[in-house]
Amino acid sequence: MTLDPQAAKILELTAASDAPALGEGTVAEGREAFAKLTSMVGINPPEPRSIQEIEIPGPGGAIRTLVITPHSRRTGPLPVLIYYHGGGWVIGSPETHQREACYYAAHAEAIVLVPDYRLAPEHPFPAAPEDCYAVLEWTAANAAQIGADGNRIAVGGDSAGGNLSAVVSHMARDRKGPRIAYQLLVYPATRMGATTASYSDCGDGYFLTTTAMNWFFDQYLSKPEDWDDPLASPLLAEDLSDLPPALVMTAGYDPLRDEGAEYADRLSGAGVPVEYICYRNQIHGFTSMAGAIDEGREFLDRACAALRKAFGD
Repeated sequence: MTLDPQAAKILELTAASDAPALGEGTVAEGREAFAKLTSMVGINPPEPRSIQEIEIPGPGGAIRTLVITPHSRRTGPLPVLIYYHGGGWVIGSPETHQREACYYAAHAEAIVLVPDYRLAPEHPFPAAPEDCYAVLEWTAANAAQIGADGNRIAVGGDSAGGNLSAVVSHMARDRKGPRIAYQLLVYPATRMGATTASYSDCGDGYFLTTTAMNWFFDQYLSKPEDWDDPLASPLLAEDLSDLPPALVMTAGYDPLRDEGAEYADRLSGAGVPVEYICYRNQIHGFTSMAGAIDEGREFLDRACAALRKAFGD
């Protein structure tokens, strides 16, 4: 593998910054630094027809949610992508991922919901997956309110959001909840505290580090038994059958690479249709840097094409 030159440039810029590295500052500092980074290097998407902010009832109170509606050639209700943002269950927000969400809306021709699910450490596990599942249930039951088709719902997300998308898919199956048409798992975390070769090979110097992941885990998981709970570590679920078709993407220079690949293998082995791709020369987070990394845009286009196919285009 050879590190992508555009990714290398991002690493140089972040190393030269006076902002603390991931996992090395306070929660407030991490949130501020992540928001600044995504605003600098995120993709510039087409302007949507509208961005609304709604509140969806959740187990811990109202869940603020962005509803992004694209300009579309379609007639009738649009399919839906519920996009669960990344950020280690601690530092992301709908706003850090709004540009990506607008890109998905435009190029998948779907309404995109981005929920502001509860974050750790203020709200540790299982607050995030329960909020995310509540948004799925609400969307299926109330899709007409936002001009959407409740029978064509996909879930997706990056990193922690990929983890939550996988977990919500399990929850929907096990709780006999809404049918999910597709799951988009972008360099997902699938095993809390993994000890894979990619953690050894890529645990330092490539944006997301072992130190940062351990910091995220410590914020998110408040009890020892949480680490092995399949709602935190979907790779540990005994049964992966009857889950939605999936696109699983990993990055070569990413500590999460191997657990994402293993999850894709287990899905496939359980009879779930899976498309797996590893961007071997990339770092974790590169789709959120698609304004500066060409392969980030390339993946977004690939994912949008997969979503359109899953929605019946």
